[in-house]
Amino acid sequence: MQSVLAIAIGGALGALGRHYMNVFISMTAKVSFPVGILLVNVLGCFLMGVLIACFTLVWNPSQEIKLFLITGFLGAFTTFSAFSLDVMTLWSRGAVFEAMAYILASVVLSIMAVFLGHWIVWKIFGAA
Repeated sequence: MQSVLAIAIGGALGALGRHYMNVFISMTAKVSFPVGILLVNVLGCFLMGVLIACFTLVWNPSQEIKLFLITGFLGAFTTFSAFSLDVMTLWSRGAVFEAMAYILASVVLSIMAVFLGHWIVWKIFGAA
């Protein structure tokens, strides 16, 4: 039951974080390109890399904390469904080039962010 609560609470906080960060970035950037969700996904991937490396090198939290952070918070913070909707919206507007650029940027930058977050933590804590 504690695992279920950890995931549920983390998920609620992650979803709220995604929503408000997306709204803030979208209002600030004032562009039709879905930069808010793009940045949320890249940040979430960076945090995933940081946390996974931290769990290996410097912090061994309980299973519930891992579920709260990884499955709950980051699982709800980064979202493929919002990304997919943004692609469909761009495509349906006839912005095919922008849709393809968004797909490429989201995938490449998010994967790079996971590696970067992981690498940074290993550089700080992994070298003896």
